[in-house]
Amino acid sequence: MNELLEKNLICELKARYFRGLDTKDWALFADTLTDDVQGRYSDGQLSFDGKQPLVDFMQENLSVATVITMHHGHHPEITINEDGVSAAGVWYLQDMVIDLQGKTRLYGAAIYRDEYRKVDGQWLINFTGYSRTFEFVEPLSDQHVVLQTMFGDA
Repeated sequence: MNELLEKNLICELKARYFRGLDTKDWALFADTLTDDVQGRYSDGQLSFDGKQPLVDFMQENLSVATVITMHHGHHPEITINEDGVSAAGVWYLQDMVIDLQGKTRLYGAAIYRDEYRKVDGQWLINFTGYSRTFEFVEPLSDQHVVLQTMFGDA
């Protein structure tokens, strides 16, 4: 096993996870998860057991064109377990959620803790969750103007 290659594959997996969220590509997002994935966000305040409940929640809450998200995962610390088919990761998250209809912007950071499992030769996320280091929400005024999004008219 080439450990550096395996760690890079896991980093690419997490990049697809974030890209799926931010582009509202729910098939791509779902393809990063095991069927029995567990999600524990905001110290477990949002908890999901299984791929479909997790994908459904994200899709229901983020699919609206007036909700724009940005998720950046930084500084990955990946550990491949001795069995070669499971791994763990710690990521530093920086995120922003803009709600044009509600006129708010959430900005925050968190520590993600993930577990990965190799299924049919592909790394997938088996557990994911984060604990916030900070989060703030501010109102958007008329001075805040979104000029363009990939989801249609802002």
